[in-house]
Amino acid sequence: MSKGFLHITDTAGLTALVERLREADYVTVDTEFLRDNSYWPKLCLVQVAGPNEAAIIDPLAPLIDLSPLFDLMADHNVLKVFHAARQDIEIFLKLSGRIPEPLFDTQVAAMVCGYGDSVSYETLVAKIARAGLDKSSRFTDWSRRPLTDRQLQYAIGDVTFLRKVYDTLYAELEKSGRIDWLDEEMAILMDPATYIIEPDEAYQRIKTRTTNRRFLGVLREIAAWRETEARARDLPRGRLLKDDALLEVAAHPPASIDDMKQSRGVPKGFADGKLGPSLLEAVLRGLNCPEDLLPVAEQVTEAPRGVGPLVELLKVMLKLQCEDHGVAQKLVANTADLEQIAGSDEADVPALHGWRRQIFGDAALALKHGRVALAAEGRRIKLIDLTVR
Repeated sequence: MSKGFLHITDTAGLTALVERLREADYVTVDTEFLRDNSYWPKLCLVQVAGPNEAAIIDPLAPLIDLSPLFDLMADHNVLKVFHAARQDIEIFLKLSGRIPEPLFDTQVAAMVCGYGDSVSYETLVAKIARAGLDKSSRFTDWSRRPLTDRQLQYAIGDVTFLRKVYDTLYAELEKSGRIDWLDEEMAILMDPATYIIEPDEAYQRIKTRTTNRRFLGVLREIAAWRETEARARDLPRGRLLKDDALLEVAAHPPASIDDMKQSRGVPKGFADGKLGPSLLEAVLRGLNCPEDLLPVAEQVTEAPRGVGPLVELLKVMLKLQCEDHGVAQKLVANTADLEQIAGSDEADVPALHGWRRQIFGDAALALKHGRVALAAEGRRIKLIDLTVR
């Protein structure tokens, strides 16, 4: 035990820790990792805490097997509590093939409880645990050994204060009857598809305004090429070619290695290297793809003309309803959703389903059809029911 927590560097110690934590109702979890120079995140530390003890697990220790930890993450009898869990879950999925479950994300829970949009861990610790976090080790190279006591103290704070944050948020959710509001968001986090990028779909992550199907066909092939090569070499995508370079190649497809050398986006020497020929093959696949197999640009539904003022009213309504119900606006609807609601009562947006409809969707439709109005009363905005005579 070191300053209130265990420092686990071997399998025996980890196994004993996991056996104790299996008796807990929940464990708080966080990870420290590096990703600057690799495609896959490199796990450097795992911090866990039950109600009565906390530990830092060193996955880089030479005598440790993380299998007991992975078994704990998959134990359905123990709730796993994270803050902003997405990247942590991706790591566990990659290393163990399993997603931690059941799952509770305090960032999402805080949004449901009205603490704001994408609220930070530091903010929750300050508001709920009444404590401040030492940020001096935020940019530590967690792969270097040995770690200092200060670095370890910084790391353990990510799970020890999280216990108080979780206890408080869970109590608030239970009191307000909103625990099931998290189900939809947790289902997304626990879906492996959230973390797995199929190479043929990688082009969809690259921002472009073009609707030219041939351009998109080439972009699809070269983005898939980059994704596959980056994974195989465990390199960041941008280390091979940046997005701007892919867009340049798709816009002006080279027909030969000599043509590729003239492309402004392709680094000098790339075309003559090992990857130049395989990139050219990807370009040619896109150019030769049959018309009916080319991708179609996602259709962006434009709001009907004249609904701009209505959308602005809906924004006010969204803010008003979310403040009244103590929930973050980001969790209920965005501007694109409001534009769709303005255009159609049957818009397939989250705000017109489930609990979101209860707190906002029905009120939005009532405003749209003149059944309610917004009015100022001093500094406050209030709803007026126009159906009451």
